[in-house]
Amino acid sequence: MTSAVSKATRKQGKGIWERAFPHAAAWLPALWLLWAWYAGALGVNPIQAATRFSGRTALTLLLLSLACTPFHILSGWNKVLSWRRPLGLYAFAWAVGHLLFFAGVDYGFDWGSLRLDVGTKPYVWVGSVTISILAALALTSSRWWMARLGKRWKRLHRLVYLAGILALVHYFWVVKGNFLGLSGSIGLPLAYSAVLSVLLFLRLPPVRRAVRKRRGRKPLGRSLRAS
Repeated sequence: MTSAVSKATRKQGKGIWERAFPHAAAWLPALWLLWAWYAGALGVNPIQAATRFSGRTALTLLLLSLACTPFHILSGWNKVLSWRRPLGLYAFAWAVGHLLFFAGVDYGFDWGSLRLDVGTKPYVWVGSVTISILAALALTSSRWWMARLGKRWKRLHRLVYLAGILALVHYFWVVKGNFLGLSGSIGLPLAYSAVLSVLLFLRLPPVRRAVRKRRGRKPLGRSLRAS
């Protein structure tokens, strides 16, 4: 009896963690940013630091959302697939926050100054296209839209990979990094690029088939599938 209760308690605790992860991944950075802003821990240029932090968080959540399917392919753990939508929606929310920091806090919604600067800062255009794609995906992420669009839904949501690539291009431009010359502040952008490259590689049909075939012979995620 005690063993059964203990097992049920562990299972319940694990279920809570599984449901809480995407929300914690989005809200913990928000709490840290609020604390850092009011504690004066964002350095000499807090507006720029907050703007870049919100952008990095949006990109991190986007990559976590993209990582769910490859992780499922590698491990066979089905529950990770339920994280894709909330992580993607949180990525969009953080991207909107990033835009509001840039246009609202930095520029004070001075549209005249923004229009003048946009022409000299192409990364703004790339960022705007990225947010537009994420907005379209967020708005059509429900089951109702999935049924309404049919096969077109999957084609539309493949744009998430383009959004990831454009977000990285935006990031490289923002930090004034020279990707080809490997100069400037490119450490983090390169790390994000490596992660996205691996995720895209694992989504290739031949790679997926090879991994699933190998998993069928030697299960990589037996303990995960059993959970």
